[in-house]
Amino acid sequence: MQQESSRAESIVRVSYRGIGVNLLLVIGKAAVGLHAHSIAVVLDAVNNLSDAMSSLITIIGAKLAGKAADRKHPYGHGRIEYISASLIAVMIFVAGLASLKQSAEKLMHPVKPDYSAVSLLILAAGVAAKIILGQYYKKKGNALNSASLTASGTDALFDAVIGAATLISAAVSMTAGKNIEGLLGIVISVLILKAGFDIIRETMNHIIGIRADDALTAQIRQRICENSNVRGAYDLILHNYGPDKYFGTVHIEIDDHMTAREIDALSRSIVPQIYQEFGVLLTIGIYAANTHSETAQQIREAVRHIVSQYPEILQMHGFYAEEAVRAVSFDIMLDYDTEGTDTITEEIRRELTERFPDYQFFINIDRDFSD
Repeated sequence: MQQESSRAESIVRVSYRGIGVNLLLVIGKAAVGLHAHSIAVVLDAVNNLSDAMSSLITIIGAKLAGKAADRKHPYGHGRIEYISASLIAVMIFVAGLASLKQSAEKLMHPVKPDYSAVSLLILAAGVAAKIILGQYYKKKGNALNSASLTASGTDALFDAVIGAATLISAAVSMTAGKNIEGLLGIVISVLILKAGFDIIRETMNHIIGIRADDALTAQIRQRICENSNVRGAYDLILHNYGPDKYFGTVHIEIDDHMTAREIDALSRSIVPQIYQEFGVLLTIGIYAANTHSETAQQIREAVRHIVSQYPEILQMHGFYAEEAVRAVSFDIMLDYDTEGTDTITEEIRRELTERFPDYQFFINIDRDFSD
């Protein structure tokens, strides 16, 4: 809890600094725009005001996301950060549409602005400030795993591009007497719209539920399997409830002669280790492995051979042969694009039954929730 509180406080501090920078830019750019009669600079000042508002959204989102779990929200409030990031992305997208509309109007009805050397210096300072702020947001966003700060960083860097375009068009206007604000604005607006769409798509993926990072799941399975009593780790499923907040389930394969006390001790050693190292709270299920039956080993090898003939089968696990009732069960993991799953299982069952007619075969289909 202390670590989560510290993270939220860091996000809030970064956001307050961003608000301060953006308010200074609002004052400077509004003064330049009104003096030079440049609607582009005035609207850029308004855009900086919206950036300050997006930082306020980040602050509110971080504070709400940091609230402790309660009866109604037992997994915490971490996903609020994804919602605040999506709101900022919507603001970026709307800014892109407004910029596109404004640029098209300037292209169709150009108005020559009246810039001065002081105006150019203020605009140049604004571009530099936005570049520094954007990099600062991105660096802190990556360090704190904050989608909202990262989105604000993207927004700030695009603001720097817009400011640079305004600066270039102002310089061209002063030296060559040509107004290219509209043309540059249209190109930049398209880039802004794409950035906004990409951020919205990414945050929506997190809200809907996205596949866990392959490197993370591989490391967790590897760490579990380092225990000498674990034959394998399968069916690892991770549920994300905010940045760095995971709950998960996994099945471990162990020898069938282990006692309940031994299994309990094994689980109690794995769960805190994984939580301490990866921040993932696991619930562990058990697959028993036949250890004293030659017949079970023969059937298992036959299953492996048959399954290997199907490229759409990614994995076979959870095998157990219960000789007392002549029953065999196992799981197969199929690719998401696989069609005709019933046909595949029937073909495998038929071939196994021909080789081992005294046994019944129960095949469960799994999906690859993680690599």
